[in-house]
Amino acid sequence: MLEGRRIVLVEDDEIMGASLVQRLELEGAEVQWHRQMLRALPAIRTPRKPVDAVICDIRLPDGTGEELYETLTRTGHPPAFLFITGQGSIDQAVRLIRSGAMDYIAKPFDIAQLLTRLTQVMQPRAEQEMPPESGISELARAIDRQVADAAGRDTPVLLRGGPGLGKLRLARRIHEHSDRRAAPAVVIDALGGSVDTAALAGAISSAGEGCLIIVGIGRLTSDCQDLLLAALRKADFRLIATAGLRLDEKVGDHFRSDLLSLLTSHEIVVPALSERPEDAVWLAGRLFPAMNARRSRPLTGIAASAEEAIRAHDWPGNGRELRARLLRAVEAAVGDLVLTSDLFPERTGDAGLRSLAEVRDAAERSQIAAALERTGGQVGEAAKLLRVSRTTLWEKMQKLGL
Repeated sequence: MLEGRRIVLVEDDEIMGASLVQRLELEGAEVQWHRQMLRALPAIRTPRKPVDAVICDIRLPDGTGEELYETLTRTGHPPAFLFITGQGSIDQAVRLIRSGAMDYIAKPFDIAQLLTRLTQVMQPRAEQEMPPESGISELARAIDRQVADAAGRDTPVLLRGGPGLGKLRLARRIHEHSDRRAAPAVVIDALGGSVDTAALAGAISSAGEGCLIIVGIGRLTSDCQDLLLAALRKADFRLIATAGLRLDEKVGDHFRSDLLSLLTSHEIVVPALSERPEDAVWLAGRLFPAMNARRSRPLTGIAASAEEAIRAHDWPGNGRELRARLLRAVEAAVGDLVLTSDLFPERTGDAGLRSLAEVRDAAERSQIAAALERTGGQVGEAAKLLRVSRTTLWEKMQKLGL
């Protein structure tokens, strides 16, 4: 029934937890069992493999299932949640269902009933097993789903986002998985220089029944925009365009509002790498082997401290900057591992000074550790000592690796 499924169980009761793990594994599931919310949060938020569903008790020793679910919804879309609740918490469970959780089951329950509910809340396996192309975060998985959906349609599509996010790569993927893939995908780059009407007309003609990919469509002149709209009304090509996040600000200046409306009716916004730090580490891991293969003496990997530095960096240049820094780091590394100093050599000349963000993180880590030690690891009591909410404290602990 659950062959190959990955389930996170959040349950502090030893007898019930062990019983559920045993039965779920007998059904073929891979189960991670966590007895505290603090441990469950990172396992669900940044899993090593996609999670199919979460079975979560409402009452936990360091909080509630509701707090766990609401924390996850602030930064993404959690997997399907099936809550276990006592009779006194049914109102709370109903409130969670209205907030987006999938279902609940009241104690005492029959295990067969729980398995039925669990299979009903999980998404089809095909979507869950779609290989990651843009990253492992929920934001990246959403991009991949939107790209797959766009490939199945035939309308114009706009890919919007900052520089270095691989928008052209995504545009090519839409074409390669569409019904037009046998026809050419012609790329015209408005960012690389001025595009005149003759060049645009030639590209449209070359595209035929394929796709015309315009990089930086916001740079097209008014004459080119007029030509493009006229061609879209009678030609058989499909338009795929890329642009920055401020394309709408160009309307009224030189960009046609009707062309913008046509494009934004089917747009995919690509979030910056700073919004999905786990994808930065994932991308570094994907790029490293090919770069490492060029060395006469290959490295053994990327140091854990360097991965943490990758996760903490803002990446204003997004994937393009990460690629450049990693290539330089792999070439310059003298030990067995890529170190933080290889990735960010400019930081070594700061006369021992740390950034304000690093100083703040170190101070917060010290204070949180001291509060947890004083309260014997009780997150709620530590939050009171630090005068923050329990949710805020969880998030900081997750960020700081505590």
